[in-house]
Amino acid sequence: MVPTTSALICVLLLFWLEETVHSQRGHCAGKTCHAVFQEPRDFKGARSRCKEPSGELFVYSSASEVILNSIVGGISGQYWLEVHGTSERAEEAGLKNCSSISVVVGRKLEVLLEPCQKRLDGFLCQFAFDEPCGKLPTGGGAQVTYDTYMGFKVKNSETFPPGTIAVAEKVGSIFPDSKYVCFSSGWLKAPWNCEVMMGGCDHNCNSTTRSCICPAGQSLNSNNITCTKDPDTECEHECQKEGGTQVCKCDKDGRSRVAVDECTEENPCTGENKECEDTQEGFRCRCKGDFHEEEGVCVDSTICMKCEHRCENYRGVYQCVCLPGYKVSATDPTKCEQHCTERACLAKCITNDGKIQCSCPLGYISDTVNGTAYCTDINECENKRHCDHTCSNSFGGYKCSCDPGYELYKEYKCVKQKEKGDDESGSTSLYPTPESAQPAVVPSYIKTGSVLSITVFVVLLAVLLCFLVRNMLKRCGKFQLSSFKHHDIDIFYLQQVTTETYKRLSFD
Repeated sequence: MVPTTSALICVLLLFWLEETVHSQRGHCAGKTCHAVFQEPRDFKGARSRCKEPSGELFVYSSASEVILNSIVGGISGQYWLEVHGTSERAEEAGLKNCSSISVVVGRKLEVLLEPCQKRLDGFLCQFAFDEPCGKLPTGGGAQVTYDTYMGFKVKNSETFPPGTIAVAEKVGSIFPDSKYVCFSSGWLKAPWNCEVMMGGCDHNCNSTTRSCICPAGQSLNSNNITCTKDPDTECEHECQKEGGTQVCKCDKDGRSRVAVDECTEENPCTGENKECEDTQEGFRCRCKGDFHEEEGVCVDSTICMKCEHRCENYRGVYQCVCLPGYKVSATDPTKCEQHCTERACLAKCITNDGKIQCSCPLGYISDTVNGTAYCTDINECENKRHCDHTCSNSFGGYKCSCDPGYELYKEYKCVKQKEKGDDESGSTSLYPTPESAQPAVVPSYIKTGSVLSITVFVVLLAVLLCFLVRNMLKRCGKFQLSSFKHHDIDIFYLQQVTTETYKRLSFD
């Protein structure tokens, strides 16, 4: 039996565990645990929350960055912490800024000062303890999950604080194989004392026998903590025990109904994104595909694995949200881009290879004032070509509008409206008409000059060509081949030449 004083301590620890929401995570080593709590609080509230289970705010130093990265890896946000007591000294001195750390996936951690009354995304705590437990020894491929009494799940740790609940279960199994509690550096297997969370029982606990009990129509599983429906309530004829299981048997005419498939007769799972699964113990409602159950509702949180900053559940739907100064990208709902709601905002600057590089949102231009980089809004309306008629500048963009009698077409063009009765339908044309005031591609005076120059050039070219042709005709009229006038040559070319004639001419 556990001593009375020790049992009381264990009761208090496990009572705290029962009342805490296990949506946080942490890491333990030796006799210290560090954890991140994603609960929006101001600095005072964060420090008070860490002290409730005998802890304190995480104390940051350059040597603690490895631990810090291990517990905030994969998440984004801004969290309260302590930097060697600077926040306490700041409060004593009447200062209004406290220490925090900015976490963005893929970027280096950055320590910042924020107003102490500001509610950040969460806070970091650290806890010291004695009599830690080692890893729970398991066999047969069982996996173990650990929940601490401080209110966070522990992963990839070698030690665990007293009051930690360890649940061992096989992959795909409906019920856990066993349940344990860390006490005095050892693991106590459930069921334990009924005064402590009903001894770890699924339904109820008998304090006299210190064993788990089940309601009518259900039997205790082999793990001695969970209950399942009795198969004899599902059998049409009789139920017999074979080995360690209950099976239905037929009567003499061979008829049998092994079990009623409650999923096919009438689907009892009517919740959104839920489906019915028939098992030997009866039906159970489970979430479809990538959906998982949270507070009785099936939600899909797979998008959270891709969120650049953080993820929130809004009316049962998870969606990515961005830190202040950013907004969700219009082209990718998992990415965040800079966002400014004023004429000028501080630029986002990073140091890369010793050089400072600053960036601004779309529609803003970077400017440096007194050594500080700012993003200043670009007034697109100063360029009159952006809109046909009227341009209204806004932070990060602009908007076009048209004069009376015109309609906006393709965001910046203005087309004239047709009056009703101009055609049979009386509809308004959304296409440009000759009357629409469209900006010319080039000024009209440039068009006129170009046409005149081309005309003059063509006329001159035609005149030159005429003189050239006329001159050639004159020269061809006077051209004579004088060498062809010799009478012998004329005969030679006009008469047929035979061999005899050739010899006679040669002797001549």
